[in-house]
Amino acid sequence: MKAAHLLNRAGFGGTPQEVDRVLSLGPERSVDWLMDFPDAPAEEQSQSDAPDLSGIQGVPTSFREIQMQLAGKTPDERKALQQQIMAANRDTTNATIQWWLNRMAAGAYPLQEILTFFWHGHFTTSANDERQAMLMWRQNELQRRYAAGNFEPFVRAISRDPAMLDYLNNNQNRKEHPNENYARELMELFTLGIGNYTEDDIKQAARAFTGWGHDGEDFVFRRGDHDYGEKTFFGRTGNFDGDDIITLILRNPACPKFIAGELYKWFATDDIEPALAQSLGDVLYDNQYEMRPLIRTILTSQGFYSPQVIGSQIKCPVQLVVGTVRLLNVQMPPLQQTRGYLTQMGQMPFSPPNVRGWPGGHMWINTNTLFVRYNTGLALAGGPLPVLDRITPKGQDSGRPLAARDLRPSNFDPGSIDIADATPEEIAQAWVDRLIQRPIDKDKMDVLIDAAGHGPLGNPPARRVVQLIVSMPEYQLC
Repeated sequence: MKAAHLLNRAGFGGTPQEVDRVLSLGPERSVDWLMDFPDAPAEEQSQSDAPDLSGIQGVPTSFREIQMQLAGKTPDERKALQQQIMAANRDTTNATIQWWLNRMAAGAYPLQEILTFFWHGHFTTSANDERQAMLMWRQNELQRRYAAGNFEPFVRAISRDPAMLDYLNNNQNRKEHPNENYARELMELFTLGIGNYTEDDIKQAARAFTGWGHDGEDFVFRRGDHDYGEKTFFGRTGNFDGDDIITLILRNPACPKFIAGELYKWFATDDIEPALAQSLGDVLYDNQYEMRPLIRTILTSQGFYSPQVIGSQIKCPVQLVVGTVRLLNVQMPPLQQTRGYLTQMGQMPFSPPNVRGWPGGHMWINTNTLFVRYNTGLALAGGPLPVLDRITPKGQDSGRPLAARDLRPSNFDPGSIDIADATPEEIAQAWVDRLIQRPIDKDKMDVLIDAAGHGPLGNPPARRVVQLIVSMPEYQLC
């Protein structure tokens, strides 16, 4: 149970073979194994491991390029070019989402991918607002590069990231009209948390970040837009720029405590005592903001393995879909189908609801989403199709409504991982061990045993059992 718990929280669930490996390695060596991934983006790990970006080849990305291509064209020609650019970026964003979901399900480094997903919800940007697909891809690679690296250069890099500069309007931050959006979220959501800065600190930090922008994929510092005047921030006065502000934030004792607490909440539980947050923050600070020692401390701690933590976290929709694909050994469905699942459950990669990311926890469960969660599991297990109405996300154009007729059940074949000549009791127990990985009530086990021994023709016993399990409340937890 503890081995499965580690693989659930430090990845997207473990197959029986992976659980056996963790059991043989032990807790600490297993964490070392999971953390043995390169501090490099996917494109540097493998020449072929990248989404299909060919759809935006030749599409202008910088303001200058766009203006040059629009120059001299009629209104109709300008409209046609803009539509072409939008279509190319939409298709490429979809290809990137499909690639990332496949990587989460079958990639070599599950801990790196789940950390990348954590940072995607922490340093938030939305493809609904950022219309350049290449910038979303580059930000995803940036978050992968620093997934378990050093937090200081990570903050400096994300502050220069073109997609972030667009999303929080710092590309329009000029000395005549300072824009406070990035300065505010840098402190409130990214580094310190509410209550550890003042409104005047936000105003002064915004002045320091004036002139930070981008042109296409490149960060640019526009000297003519920068405020070179003195600024007072956290009680210190100087001719500060954005890097100086980041340095002062990282020296604030609230910063390591806040980041350590966010990582603990992600891996373990929202219920974190202030003393524990401070202790974990000390680990981060004492290691000069290197995150691997902190992550290792969390994943080997007694609190991580406490009975109150194991099986207590509601799977987010991405974890539910990716984990089910992994544990059932099926292919990730095409994006049009997966988009239907994820959008109705409330979590589509590259489309967080706002700068705070996804709220998570009990917010994942309501009368509407629970029905979709059960149906999603059934469809991935080769069962009945979910009933989907129009699911076009706000700000996106899926082309047409998506309904149940557009979907296909997965090609799940329990025979390839079934138990030969097993009794109904053995079938039920084997799949509970594989999918829930914790004991369940006797009454529910009796239902599974009965399903393994009886049922309609054409639906093998193991498949019936699996379809029941993925529809159980216990399967929604990890």
